[in-house]
Amino acid sequence: MNYDIIATLGPASARREIWQEMLASGASGFRLNTSHLNLADLNDWLERLASFRDECGADFGVTLDLQGSKWRVGQFPAFELPTKQSILLILASETDRPDCLPVPHADFFQAAQTSGGEIVLNDAKSRLAIESTGVDWVRARVTLGGLISPHKGITFNQSDFRKETLNEKDRLIVRRTQGLGWVDYALSYVRDGQEMRAYRTALGAETRLVAKLERGPALEDAAGIAAQMEGVWLCRGDLGAELGLAGMAAAAHRFAAQVPGLPCPAFLAGQVLEHMTTHPTPTRAEICGIYDAMQAGYRGVVLSDETAIGANPVLAVQAAAGF
Repeated sequence: MNYDIIATLGPASARREIWQEMLASGASGFRLNTSHLNLADLNDWLERLASFRDECGADFGVTLDLQGSKWRVGQFPAFELPTKQSILLILASETDRPDCLPVPHADFFQAAQTSGGEIVLNDAKSRLAIESTGVDWVRARVTLGGLISPHKGITFNQSDFRKETLNEKDRLIVRRTQGLGWVDYALSYVRDGQEMRAYRTALGAETRLVAKLERGPALEDAAGIAAQMEGVWLCRGDLGAELGLAGMAAAAHRFAAQVPGLPCPAFLAGQVLEHMTTHPTPTRAEICGIYDAMQAGYRGVVLSDETAIGANPVLAVQAAAGF
């Protein structure tokens, strides 16, 4: 089978020797999650990747994953969320309080009023039940604990209220990198084709854009979104947090039937080879998932933690390319 593999770069894959091995193993491009990078760090990554492209003559692209309207917690010392503990979420970009989570998005607190009452963090690895709310705070009880660290995603299991726009950091990244012909941009948490047309108008027809499908309304208007884009990614991590695991599976199944008729390539993302973040081999289910996706007409897959922070980034690419 002929398909593409986009490998996310991070601490586990920060050296050019790893880049070379991943390209030789089947990677066709790389991804940088800009939500986890400050502007200086992003500039360093891009300078080193540009130098690497020139020196080795490799013609690969780099996708800059922009935060868009996705909510993320702010800056704080990582800590364990104990089950049954009460915790306060506040409108702030950072805090050092051990019983508090900063959320730098005013619309998150507006959405709390009409949500289903459950907050999910870090692709639903942790869950909170809302106890009380205010204009700029939410008090919640931990129902599923776990380690929580800065800049992880946070959302409600039922809420369509969201300020749909690029933040100032996103805009600055685009302005600084738009002249690089080997860079494109992935837009997070898009809602529908109308929002995509607004992004296309704002960023220009020459800018290569990818839409991340992570919400129920986005899947309902997948064709309208795809008409504005160079590609779409089905991102099952956040989609599962939004819809629940069973709802995500049903939505992904319905979307797969649309893939062959979309006007742009579709990629499968989200825990594609999650097992390989800590193990040297994939599960049988993961390999079956890649095979089924390619048979359904997907153009390729996007690897995330497997190559960004995993123990075996090169082996992960080799496993994804093994057909």
